[in-house]
Amino acid sequence: MRKQRRVALVGTALVVAMFATGCGSNGDDYSGQKLKPAGQAADNDDTGSSGTSRANAPAKSLQVKPSAKLGDVVTDSKGWTLYRSDDDTASPSQSNCNGNCEDTWTAVPAKDAKATAGIAEDQVGKVKRADGSYQLTLGGWPAYRYAKDKKPGDTEGHGAGGTWNALAPDGGKASARNVKQLKAVKNPELGEILADAEGRTLYRFDKDSAWPMKSNCKGDCLKMWVPAKPVDKTKVSGVNPKLLTTYERADGTKQLTIDCWPLYWYKGDKKAGDINGQGKMGLWHAATEDGKRAGASR
Repeated sequence: MRKQRRVALVGTALVVAMFATGCGSNGDDYSGQKLKPAGQAADNDDTGSSGTSRANAPAKSLQVKPSAKLGDVVTDSKGWTLYRSDDDTASPSQSNCNGNCEDTWTAVPAKDAKATAGIAEDQVGKVKRADGSYQLTLGGWPAYRYAKDKKPGDTEGHGAGGTWNALAPDGGKASARNVKQLKAVKNPELGEILADAEGRTLYRFDKDSAWPMKSNCKGDCLKMWVPAKPVDKTKVSGVNPKLLTTYERADGTKQLTIDCWPLYWYKGDKKAGDINGQGKMGLWHAATEDGKRAGASR
């Protein structure tokens, strides 16, 4: 009987814990975000079902990932950064990373690699290595993974030894000179929309006004919607710089505006290109390259 009582108490405690952490209040702000419990840790197993290690796995669909520090960087399908070496050559393609070098810089197999948006198909190729295997090339440059990158998105190998650099989409070196602080990007659902240097979608809020220019996202609203920072107008792409101005918020901080509409990014967007904020509360919309509401008739 005592044992049954203990089991019942444990079960009750579990139910209470589930209800305590499973949802949150929407409040009376305009964030449109219901709080959720923290997610589980990501699976860090670097081996696939076939037992192939992450370092030796095919790249599959090459991706272009925006970086606030390096501009557009090429990764494999899992998000691991790909690199090139100045000690190699692109014309003709040749890898000079052999022996001990391969312990740190692993050649990316050419098999199953393919270009996706932002990478020209004719830039993807292969080169035969000294051991007879074929290595992926981009713009003629042999591609590698770096053993000291601990998670997808890391760029610890950039600048190593003064000869290693993250790959840019054309096979060149990723560089801070290539960073676009604001750009128009093609979204398959919404068409051309604005993104910041990290690839985050930028939104406008129907409760704001363009004339007079004013932000009405305050208090709790700011927990989910972050005012976008002003940009250098010489570092924008696909956007008319004349449409860009700044708005001074009540706390004295500056916020980027387009066509006088204040811009924000959404904490509910977890990766570059996400548009989870689109349509929130019926008031939030991704901004187009000319400041209009994405998805609305123009």
